[in-house]
Amino acid sequence: MDTALQERLHLALLAQRRAFEAERMPTYEVRRARLQRLLAMTRQHGEALASAMAQDFGHRARQESLLADIFTVEAGTRHALKHLRGWMKPRRVSTPLHFLPGRNVLMRQPLGVVGIVSPWNYPYYLAMEPAVAALAAGNRVLIKPSELTPATSELMARIVAERFAPEEMQVITGDAEAGKAFTGLPFDHLFFTGSTAVGRHVAQAAAKNLTPVTLELGGKSPAIVDRSCDLQLTASRLAFGKLFNAGQTCVAPDYLLVPREMVEPLAQQILAEMRRMYPRIAGNADYTSIATPRHHARLQGLIADAAQRGARVLRSHDEQPADRRIVPALLLDVPADATVMQEEIFGPLLPVVGYERVDEALAHINRGDRPLALYWFGQDGAARDHVMRETHAGGVTVNDCLWHLGQEDQPFGGVGASGMGSYHGEWGFRTFSKEKPLFIQSRFAGTKLFQPPYGATFERLLNLLKKVV
Repeated sequence: MDTALQERLHLALLAQRRAFEAERMPTYEVRRARLQRLLAMTRQHGEALASAMAQDFGHRARQESLLADIFTVEAGTRHALKHLRGWMKPRRVSTPLHFLPGRNVLMRQPLGVVGIVSPWNYPYYLAMEPAVAALAAGNRVLIKPSELTPATSELMARIVAERFAPEEMQVITGDAEAGKAFTGLPFDHLFFTGSTAVGRHVAQAAAKNLTPVTLELGGKSPAIVDRSCDLQLTASRLAFGKLFNAGQTCVAPDYLLVPREMVEPLAQQILAEMRRMYPRIAGNADYTSIATPRHHARLQGLIADAAQRGARVLRSHDEQPADRRIVPALLLDVPADATVMQEEIFGPLLPVVGYERVDEALAHINRGDRPLALYWFGQDGAARDHVMRETHAGGVTVNDCLWHLGQEDQPFGGVGASGMGSYHGEWGFRTFSKEKPLFIQSRFAGTKLFQPPYGATFERLLNLLKKVV
């Protein structure tokens, strides 16, 4: 391990730790000012960040960057500013009869120094959205962005340094070795977004310091199509959800479960919708490239493996782009042992699996790890409720894709192999806070009756409490 890197990380953590010790409970005004600076930074540099992301990806649709990375951070910050005072207030909690006139209060305190490890696919949003929650809760923040988006990471480091003192919030750039060292620091909370495989290593590194973690991971998020669906509307929304950011989204639909008789008509409608949204692939400014050559080669390998095993590959366009754009493809009749059915895809490929009865589809989902997202399309409320009861997922959007991710009044997080913990809105504030229970005793407390020497009075009181509590 590079000793200079270790020293740099240690000093950054130490500076923030000392600053927190000097200000353990930042005021509303201090927290509000920090959030306002983050909001102003995002607004000022939105276009520059979009350009940096396009440079990192080879090409990334400007509109997708402005919507998914810039607007989402703005919206999350405005939501936090609107609700911050209420989130900070101590909460009165009900008190049992036998402890009256004492009272219970729940106090929310910042944890201290929060570490955030963010990925490459939404490099600004997935760094700054948890930072919003951590700052709102009164913490200091260190961020390690992905080395796979160097232009964006360097820009983030620069603009954060312009608006924040390093003991408030700092971005630390570096390679995978730096990321490994970062996760081994004794943070008060560590927040990681990335793959399940890497998430396991992060959890192990944090465990050595007993550092609590929030893991936002991924998995194979299914979309279930019910016979009661509107075919054209379903196809349009699936095409959008799959091709936004060229499928490089942790909550993108990873495969479809479709009534067998609907597989072919739905597949053709999805392909038509893909062509409507993207009349061409090569040189289309609206269509994003695959971020790295390694990921591009991996996706090509998934297609080749599925085809070799007998899958039908239906491409949306008859093109061969010269850059890292991949022509969207539906994969039909894919055998269960194909790699594309075993790994999270993270690209514009969509396997379509037929079913006869919905319970077959549910069994298929429940045999695998619990996904980060689940999608259901249909108009039959009873059928929808049956699917919701019989499956687990981090979050659900009904009759659309992705949009549950943008709900600041709902928690976002995984379950099982797709993650642990949640954030967004008040849930993020709570993640980065210690909710400390206070019992405030009264001068005239009846609990004196429980003190020794014990005797008949104690027995009568205990028997009375058993009847009324």
